[in-house]
Amino acid sequence: MSSEISSNGIANNGVIITETSKPLPAGVTLPLYMDNHATTPMDPRVLEAMLPYFSGKFGNAASRNHAFGWEAEKAVETAREQIAKLIGCTPKEIIFTSGATESNNLALKGIAEMYRERGNHIITQATEHKAILDTCKKLEKQGYRVTYLPVQADGLIDIEDLKRAIDDKTILVSIMYANNEIGVIQPIAEIGKLCHEKGILFHTDAVQAVGKIPVDVQKDNIDVLSLSAHKIYGPKGVGALYVRRRNPRVQISEQINGGGHERGMRSGTLNVPGIVGLGKACELSGEEMASESARLIELRDYMKAKFEKALDYVHVNGNMEHHLPGNLNMSFVYVEGESLLMGINDIAVSSGSACTSATLEPSYVLKALGLGDDVAHSSIRFGLGRFNTKAEVDYVSDKVIDVVLKLRELSPLYEMVKEGIDLTKIEWAAH
Repeated sequence: MSSEISSNGIANNGVIITETSKPLPAGVTLPLYMDNHATTPMDPRVLEAMLPYFSGKFGNAASRNHAFGWEAEKAVETAREQIAKLIGCTPKEIIFTSGATESNNLALKGIAEMYRERGNHIITQATEHKAILDTCKKLEKQGYRVTYLPVQADGLIDIEDLKRAIDDKTILVSIMYANNEIGVIQPIAEIGKLCHEKGILFHTDAVQAVGKIPVDVQKDNIDVLSLSAHKIYGPKGVGALYVRRRNPRVQISEQINGGGHERGMRSGTLNVPGIVGLGKACELSGEEMASESARLIELRDYMKAKFEKALDYVHVNGNMEHHLPGNLNMSFVYVEGESLLMGINDIAVSSGSACTSATLEPSYVLKALGLGDDVAHSSIRFGLGRFNTKAEVDYVSDKVIDVVLKLRELSPLYEMVKEGIDLTKIEWAAH
């Protein structure tokens, strides 16, 4: 990281980056959360639904010979119904897991193992979540072939690329519904239709989409779908996997053995309070999705317009037509994202860089769009959510604009560009 911010907001080179003396606008408290793609705060209504199952209603849902177990089982089945209603399936097609990472692992490994005699080829895309990419790498070590489709500059895959990648050994296509970094929504129904025509199973990691935009597994031609509670104002550590029961009936080889819970696909005592929370979160999302989406789109577009009016050399990453309501991923060129984050250290957002053990690498998702390292490093992801307000959007955008302007005053590259110098034609001296 290029500079460090002290507690009074002064960078180590003595330049003031932040101003903490200004009074906060009404309705804004710090620290301020705007990273709702990473996780969401729990909705108080979800917590209220969960609380009884931590104490009085503590039974094991698999205990079928007394009232405590029956009560827990009833709560679990209610949650199945709430989830099924949100995504357009039957309750029996919902399998509970510890979260989307487990759901993705169960889907990919379970299908690969079960359908090994049919083929060994899996297709995914380069911008998937690591829970898919790392699982695919593991399967490659076990002898499976994996095709990683590129994405276009706007983040969407090319359907023709998918058609060309399919061969007679392809058993599974896994394409995420909406990207967690750039918010781009893939043409899921079209992908699913193609898979069904070819007799190939279609899985989607729908973690960022479920509860935010309409998802219907029938209309979208989805066979297997992963979702998680903590992205939709529910608890952490609980998720679900939708597994189609007919046309086609999908079979999945279990990855955790012992007890045969969840139709034999996922053994283990169910997290009843978490499952109740997931169900309630899905119910609330379904009821409030239309109004919430409209409000978040309005806030997102308002924030984008403020940035574009006040700053030059900014641009949105990802297709804005097919886009999650609360996502805004913007590059503030000639500013290092990590320095910008330190300048707004009372605001929770994400940068376009991923800190690894010894290096600061640009996001692989942004690199897949064809962005240069400098532009990828200058990117910030704003994740607007249910509890963000217009006053907060004003505060964040004004603060970001202020810090970007100050950092650019320190940037010789920005100064050269403003003077009309073409940076691509400069021969930089080697150190």
